Amino acid sequence: MKILITGAAGFVGGVLTRYCHQAGHEVVGIGLNQPADLCPGTSFEICDVRDAAKLDELLGRFRPERVFHLAAQSYPTVSLEQPVATMDANANGTINLFEGLRKAQIRPTVVVACSSAEYGPVAAENLPVREDHPLRPLHPYGVSKVAQDLLAYQYFVNYGLPAIRIRIFNTTGAGKIGDVCSDLSRRVVEIERGERASLTVGNLTARRAILDVQDLVRALDLASIHGTPGEVYNVSAYRIYSVQELVDALRQKSGVDFTVQQDPALMRPSDEPVIAGNTEKFQAATGWRQEVDLMNTIEEMLAWWRRHLARPS
Repeated sequence: MKILITGAAGFVGGVLTRYCHQAGHEVVGIGLNQPADLCPGTSFEICDVRDAAKLDELLGRFRPERVFHLAAQSYPTVSLEQPVATMDANANGTINLFEGLRKAQIRPTVVVACSSAEYGPVAAENLPVREDHPLRPLHPYGVSKVAQDLLAYQYFVNYGLPAIRIRIFNTTGAGKIGDVCSDLSRRVVEIERGERASLTVGNLTARRAILDVQDLVRALDLASIHGTPGEVYNVSAYRIYSVQELVDALRQKSGVDFTVQQDPALMRPSDEPVIAGNTEKFQAATGWRQEVDLMNTIEEMLAWWRRHLARPS
């Protein structure tokens, strides 16, 4: 099967590219920059989803049978500083993709990577949150993902595009940069190396259900096979951890004792106290189950940072 992955140079996109290639598919990835570790046997083209003309040409030439739409500006903090750019990449980029498919007169299954950020704050009695909960995002990133989500639904209703929306909750893994597990793991390894005196943290009380990327890419694949076009599904880890519990786990897994120092610069102006999704609908539709324990993921992340920071600069 011919598969197109937008945002293939990103963390999840790279893992998904390898997964699809190993399953025997012909994979073309697109993104802003050539991946340093492109999976052998796959193709990659520099293509910005905001460039409608280039996207049209690629879609007409490759004519994918399945699309995983991951391309996005995906950092809430960046979106607060760059709201226009965030909306342009996430909403307009999605329109360009869907319009390109219409112009090429093809209707591949499109799995759209939406986000738990669409929900915003959720009362304790509504956790883990279900797909029918109101969407009240707290930042431009969340707003842009609501736009992407509803655009996918609109193109399904109006044009019959078989789009499946996956609201992805916190996801991490070895090699990811720029999330709470990765940042904390790196700082702990820097303490091991004598490069840092204490562990700087932001909000210790924030609680998150955090999924390993391997479980996520399996979910995306299963969604493309068993998901119902037009539907929306949560993909989330089962267990919720506070940031304090992650710090405690890192202390135990690393064997290093350290002091913890809160840094106001690491605090967001607004933040969801708890983020966790109910996955019953997705599990019933696809048979998906979480398989990787976050504690194993943390061990892998520590090992990855030890190797990465040991390399000559």
